[in-house]
Amino acid sequence: MTLPNIIMDHLLTGIVFLPVIGILIILLLPSNRPSLIRWTSAAFTFLPLCIAAELFLLFNRNEAGFQFVEKFSWIPTFNIHYYIGTDGLSITMLLLTALLSFLCVFASWGITQGVKGYFTMFLLLEAGMMGVFVALDFFLFYIFWELMLLPMYFLIGIWGGPKKEYAAIKFFLYTLFGSVLMLVVMLAFYFYSDPHTFDLVELARPGILKIKDLTIFGLPITIALFKKILFILLFIGFAIKVPIFPFHTWLPLAHVEAPTPISVILAGVLLKMGAYGLLRISFPILPQETYWFSYALAILGLINIVYGAFCAMAQITLPQEKGGNDWKKLIAYSSINHMGYVLLGMAAFTVEGINGAVFQMFNHGITTGMLFLLVGVIYDRVHHRRIDGFGGLRVKAPIYTSIVALAFFASLGLPGLSSFISEALVFLGSFKVYPSLTILATIGILINAAFFLWVLQKIFLGPLNTTYKDLSDINFRELVTLVPLAVLVIFLGVFPMPILDLMKITLDKLLTVIQSV
Repeated sequence: MTLPNIIMDHLLTGIVFLPVIGILIILLLPSNRPSLIRWTSAAFTFLPLCIAAELFLLFNRNEAGFQFVEKFSWIPTFNIHYYIGTDGLSITMLLLTALLSFLCVFASWGITQGVKGYFTMFLLLEAGMMGVFVALDFFLFYIFWELMLLPMYFLIGIWGGPKKEYAAIKFFLYTLFGSVLMLVVMLAFYFYSDPHTFDLVELARPGILKIKDLTIFGLPITIALFKKILFILLFIGFAIKVPIFPFHTWLPLAHVEAPTPISVILAGVLLKMGAYGLLRISFPILPQETYWFSYALAILGLINIVYGAFCAMAQITLPQEKGGNDWKKLIAYSSINHMGYVLLGMAAFTVEGINGAVFQMFNHGITTGMLFLLVGVIYDRVHHRRIDGFGGLRVKAPIYTSIVALAFFASLGLPGLSSFISEALVFLGSFKVYPSLTILATIGILINAAFFLWVLQKIFLGPLNTTYKDLSDINFRELVTLVPLAVLVIFLGVFPMPILDLMKITLDKLLTVIQSV
């Protein structure tokens, strides 16, 4: 087998483990050469981006099953495999992760303390994220899921803001709690499957789970109740990551304290893993329980939409001493709002709803990534994020103002920009099933428009705050991180089919499984 064939046969292994190779090289580099460490990190995030682009080109849009599959026995005693593959659901997340990781390396150029440690943790985080999106063995999935905890904890706890230790510990404990619940379900799937397996494809096969009536803590549990308990435990594990109300309280603090590039990864990729886990594991393996829980999921989606929007608005109306007046926290709460649309679309079990939900996951990663990067640009210059501490910045930073306006309009769902397509699909799909909830969910659109336009007015319009008379406009490196995302926002708003075509067949198959119960 020639070298090119070996590479082509192991594209997914490459996209997961190239960042690990980058870590090993960085560890050998001298700590007093920060520029060399930064460029090495850039190279080992660029290579996965190239592989993601190759996967995009080679992916068969007419095939519903997994592609680029690699499988071999890893721990045969317990039927554990190194089993990876991608389908229309996961390939969109691979593209998003690879792009944001590459751009965030350049956004991390301002990190000057502990450069080697920072980029080591960053590459380890990328490897974990990629692994989650390609793993088809639950045991392997769980390892990658847990792998992300460690680097994110250190990236927030060491390179974060004034309350970084508290934010990092809160993030770690919340996510670890969800992971423990997921572990319980994973073990139950393994011991009640016949034959025992962690294979997610096999676990989704009807009849493989041989659950019988049992007794837990002295209480008799029926099969139906036990499966519902498993679904709820798994749901909570994923809900913490989304995050779904009331499991969301770790998110605003983590965003506020995290360095800008880590906020981008947290909002752009990690939040999607909760929804991805529901679609990859909960929905196909427990379809009856998914259908049973669908109305509750739709209500939780509505709560996220309305609650997140009002909390974001509160950042403008509340003073700083009451936890308001923070531009970054406003964007964090808007993420809770936007993930609500994902939940609402998922709960509808319609073609439009589920396609809109997954497309919203992709679009939210792009638009929120832009927003956090833009906050980082101004923070690096003025060292604060107080919404009422600016005024008239368009005079001194017209290019920066234009990009912020584009990101705001994209995030509020302006027609012609990418988020409009995904939100429209969600509403089209959910209205068929939950007309009342969908009508109430449109309140979120109004509040989104209100707080984004209000922030735009307070920060950029009106007379110039003389404190910033010497403010510099956005520079070339910062543009490098933002322009690709801006281009995608506009392109996918006009022509969304490159992403919608990727996922359609896979999501149609998933819907068939759920609708057949």
